[in-house]
Amino acid sequence: MSKPLAERRALIWFLALVPLILGALMIAVVGGGERDRLPTDQLPAGYDSTLGTALAQNLPDDSGSTAVIVFSADTLTPDQLGGIGTLLSDLTGADPVLVPSEDGTAALGIVPLEATSASAVADAVVDLRSELAAGVPDGVTAQVTGPAGIEADLASVFDGANFRLLAVTALVVAVLLIVTYRSPILWIVPLAVVGIADQTAAAVATRVLASVDIAWNESTTGILSVLVFGAGTNYALLLISRYRDELRTTENRFAAMEHAVRRTLEPVLCSAGTVVVGLLTLLLSLVPTTRGLGLACAVGIAVAAFFVLVCLPACLVLFGRWIFWPKAPRVGDPLASETRSVWRRIGDGVARRPVVVGSSVVVVLALLAVGTTQLRLGLDTAEQFLTKPEAISAAERISESFPAGTSNPTLVTTRADAAQVTSAIEGVDGVASVSPAGSGDGVTQLQVVLDAAEGSAAADDAILALRGSLDGLEDTYVGGPEAQRLDATDAAARDRGLIIPLILALVLVALAALLRAVVAPVLLVATVVGTYGAALGLSWWIFTGPLGFSALDEGVPLLAFLFLVALGVDYNIFLVTRAREESLTHGPREGMLRALGATGGVITSAGILLAAVFAVLGVLPLVVLAQLGVIVCIGVLLDTLVVRTMLVPSLALVLGERFWWPRRLTVQAKSSAI
Repeated sequence: MSKPLAERRALIWFLALVPLILGALMIAVVGGGERDRLPTDQLPAGYDSTLGTALAQNLPDDSGSTAVIVFSADTLTPDQLGGIGTLLSDLTGADPVLVPSEDGTAALGIVPLEATSASAVADAVVDLRSELAAGVPDGVTAQVTGPAGIEADLASVFDGANFRLLAVTALVVAVLLIVTYRSPILWIVPLAVVGIADQTAAAVATRVLASVDIAWNESTTGILSVLVFGAGTNYALLLISRYRDELRTTENRFAAMEHAVRRTLEPVLCSAGTVVVGLLTLLLSLVPTTRGLGLACAVGIAVAAFFVLVCLPACLVLFGRWIFWPKAPRVGDPLASETRSVWRRIGDGVARRPVVVGSSVVVVLALLAVGTTQLRLGLDTAEQFLTKPEAISAAERISESFPAGTSNPTLVTTRADAAQVTSAIEGVDGVASVSPAGSGDGVTQLQVVLDAAEGSAAADDAILALRGSLDGLEDTYVGGPEAQRLDATDAAARDRGLIIPLILALVLVALAALLRAVVAPVLLVATVVGTYGAALGLSWWIFTGPLGFSALDEGVPLLAFLFLVALGVDYNIFLVTRAREESLTHGPREGMLRALGATGGVITSAGILLAAVFAVLGVLPLVVLAQLGVIVCIGVLLDTLVVRTMLVPSLALVLGERFWWPRRLTVQAKSSAI
């Protein structure tokens, strides 16, 4: 017997308001977590450059960050050099370190900064640039680069980024929801619920990260926001679509929502669970911020699923059928699975020639994936920004008048005898100069300038030669940008080799548990992997063509694989769970076609929305985020419009009941019909 109406309304108000109130309190009162950032947060654990960076923390604070200033003119006169020296003395309070170039057009000034945290370094560089602009001699241009300049420009990328990213994401979601529902009212409810879920997820996730002392940065919260908005809105679309269908068969909207939630619960929980488990595999990464990204996004998906399954149904049912105005569903209206929708017509077309359609899709995916054979991984420092900041322009200017590695020198940190280490370094081919950079507490840091250009094979060889010459010396590590890049490449390859197979295995197990089948999960995972390969290959041609990138960031292939596999399986879950339900009554063939007709619209809307949301990452001027957004956007569109619409149905239609092996849906369908 159903609950009394008053009791039911009280429960619904409770479910609608309590999560929203708790979320608002979490956002406004409790807030997010905080953690002091370390120089090793974005470096792979256990590598030479990481150990050297950690050892350098024993140096005096004023040795921790250095700004390199390049002063340039057509020809630097003695008066200009004198004015520059005076300016440097005023800035440092000590004798200036000024190195003129041999061509007479540039000079380098070294300014140690007392700041140690990322925000303090950024503020110090801003102040330094202001003082240089006011005090530099006439006719001379001053630009700040070096470790401090690059760190400051990286930090400036995210000035106002959270608000900008959130605003653009919310706008994109709002527009697509209005187009999807064709209602001036309905879209407000899911957008408000998912928006509160997003901010709650950010606060909860950073609190969790702080409690377990796992690193995160600004890009972590940016990707988290995009993922929560995308996945949360997808779950909302599925729930609302099912609720609308139930309103066509059930007069009581409360009963209709109960039926809709029961039908939606399994696919959403399985989908969210698959994504969460996939994200948690990033905890095996060697890079602390990558581990933080995995845990933060896993928390975010859990929060999004909770709000959609608990809060959204209560909010929707409180408004009544008019919330769907101007096309409010009525009892007796045809169900989505019974209409001759465009997706049902596509399914019928696939059913006529499933082998031809399926084979054609496979060929297209294979052709698109050819681009993966040309991939080049690893971005230089100058290539990490979509728009060139001052630190990169200054580094390029330095390379015109000084050895290539002057602006971003290699750093050797040691507890061994400094003279012995210096002698070993000077004997290495490719070393232009070596000089002391700081010492204290038994630790010495040496600055090594390489002749080779940044990111070149010669630079890699020089780093390896340095490490070979210093092997065996006590606590001696080769670090700096070139060494870090080399170590990041090796660590990224290790992460891909470990985490990608694990993701595939976990997704396969999750699908097998959901469907209680063997054949279908294997085929579904194979289609998602094919989609990833096609998206990566097509994106590579876009990157090297119109966008002009020379390589992919090392971390992009792993993150793109994770998001595409985990999120791509979502749509397959939505389709095949509905197909299984329909097959119990109509048999495997008709069940798949009815499921395609019923879910085609909502899954397509969800896919387009998710693709658009990930494309929003391009508003941030970091190449790594732009590349990730493009690959996921293309992959989701391929999965939604091609793979899920044509390839998966063709496989199911060709195999028939064998698609569900060892389950026997046909027998159950016959039983249910009796």
